[in-house]
Amino acid sequence: APESLMQALEDLDYLAALDNDGNLSEFGIIMSEFPLDPQLSKSILASCEFECVDEMLTIAAMVTAPNCFLHAPPGTEEIALTCWRKFSHPAGDHFTLINVFNAFKEASANSASQCNNEKWCRDYFLSCSALRMAGIIRAELVEIMKRIELPISEPDFGSKENILSIKKSLLSGYFMHIARDVDGSGNYLMLTHRQVAQLHPSSSYYNNRRIPEWVLFHEFSISEDNSIRVVSEISPDLFVELVPQYYFSNLPPSESKDILQEVINHLSPVSTMKEEHK
Repeated sequence: APESLMQALEDLDYLAALDNDGNLSEFGIIMSEFPLDPQLSKSILASCEFECVDEMLTIAAMVTAPNCFLHAPPGTEEIALTCWRKFSHPAGDHFTLINVFNAFKEASANSASQCNNEKWCRDYFLSCSALRMAGIIRAELVEIMKRIELPISEPDFGSKENILSIKKSLLSGYFMHIARDVDGSGNYLMLTHRQVAQLHPSSSYYNNRRIPEWVLFHEFSISEDNSIRVVSEISPDLFVELVPQYYFSNLPPSESKDILQEVINHLSPVSTMKEEHK
């Protein structure tokens, strides 16, 4: 549909993938080297700047491969949730996916046969084929990075700096995928479309006592009860630091936008003072 095409072009413009004439910018040309959604490509390129490429490639592979969490047979849902919680990361689902992938890699290295590998996956209610696919995708992304001579930073998963860097990289590509819990009970209003969504049951925040107010999500699904899938907590300060001003000014009016504007106003005097001292 023409509206979808216009939206796609607008999104590419926000991602700095187009020049003033509407052609691919130099940045857009590099993004197009990756067989991924533009937001994901942008996050990978941002991870070169924030030095968390190793982790971002794992996230990109895991969200591109099929869902690794198996549909638990009736009566085993609680067991499956307990198994998955072993991989949960407090920073959010993107980080949980890194834990799952790394655990699978370790189990593969330690197992003498493919059967042991599949048993490990079954025991944790994980899809062996999805995780293998993620491994293949990740290897392809590494090859692309090498071919276009982009730096691949050393793994540093777990450090505070690394977690912040991953969030910055994700926000660089997914600033259009932000939602806020408007009533403290998990009703997330998306900034861009002003639609209300709930957390997908596979989220590590689902049925959790503490659900974050502001989140970045990978995708929104109308077919799955208006749910947001692969969700990680972000802070308003980090969002306003990385969001393009042009995009922010075009957001529809909302209480969430007003809150973010207050954060910008609060941070502005600091920025102004820094400029004056230079």
